[in-house]
Amino acid sequence: METVLITGAGGYIGSNAAEYFAQAGYRVIGTVRRTVAARFTQLGVTALSADLTDAAALPRLFAERPDYIVHIAGRASDVGRDEWFREANYEAVKRLAEAALAHGVKRFVFLSTADVYGLHDFAGEGEDDLPFDEQATNPYPKYKIRAEKWLAANLPPARFSCVRPGVVYGRGDTTITPRTIAYLKHTPLVFYFGKWRGRNRWPLAHVENVCRTLHAAMVLPEAGGCGVTVLDSRRTTLRDYYHEIARTFLDGKRLRECAVPMALARPVAALSTALSRNRPRPLFDPTLYALDTVAHNLDFSNRRMCDWLARAGLAEYVAPTPLA
Repeated sequence: METVLITGAGGYIGSNAAEYFAQAGYRVIGTVRRTVAARFTQLGVTALSADLTDAAALPRLFAERPDYIVHIAGRASDVGRDEWFREANYEAVKRLAEAALAHGVKRFVFLSTADVYGLHDFAGEGEDDLPFDEQATNPYPKYKIRAEKWLAANLPPARFSCVRPGVVYGRGDTTITPRTIAYLKHTPLVFYFGKWRGRNRWPLAHVENVCRTLHAAMVLPEAGGCGVTVLDSRRTTLRDYYHEIARTFLDGKRLRECAVPMALARPVAALSTALSRNRPRPLFDPTLYALDTVAHNLDFSNRRMCDWLARAGLAEYVAPTPLA
């Protein structure tokens, strides 16, 4: 039985990945920071308490002799200090990947983000058409980009792969869905910013599709040295998403909607970002980063994802409803 080391297994995506790989027949070792999901014990997942920003934690991980590493741990937020992101999303990646290479790990799979392409309007471009956004100033995509470039420069192509999900949702979501529920619950008006007026694509990636793509990226020879975007084939606009949230979680609350020019929204977003610099989460929405996210048509191609899934004997997961 092959062993998969999953970092960040105590988090939302990581806990789903730990369960997925255990059910797929792998021996799973998961790093956690604080708590351990009860289902880990039931599935036979071994949980190790580890802070990956501490280099001294690494030898204990490799004592488990992992065949593969799926590196999910990191800082995911649209606010926070640059140094927090540099250490968690870049320096820790370098240390772990170097150790993986030295210990003969077959493949290091890095969970990146589709935000490496930037936040502007897209129209179905694929990975080969999209360069990194070298002008990114927000520390979240900035250090994801640097980590991907470091892997490409320092690891043999066969030894790594990068998985770039859009907006991840699904079972146990502790991030985007609760944040949207809170926004819709308390706002008297739903605001759409810029020219799209809510008709722009909201790039949903079901957590099950993220897990399946991580699996394909781990085992396929052709995935070596490559990145793949994870995006559901079902097209959901931002307006669709808000209305589905209201139907599902807010007893069908009727939404009153308003379109606002970007020029009017940016000062408020800049204030939110400035006041949230030392916080793990925004003080209020939208931040500058969130504003650019919701105001653009993030319509990437998922052809490579579908191809990799098919080659790995998997299939895209299609949720019975948009938010299931």
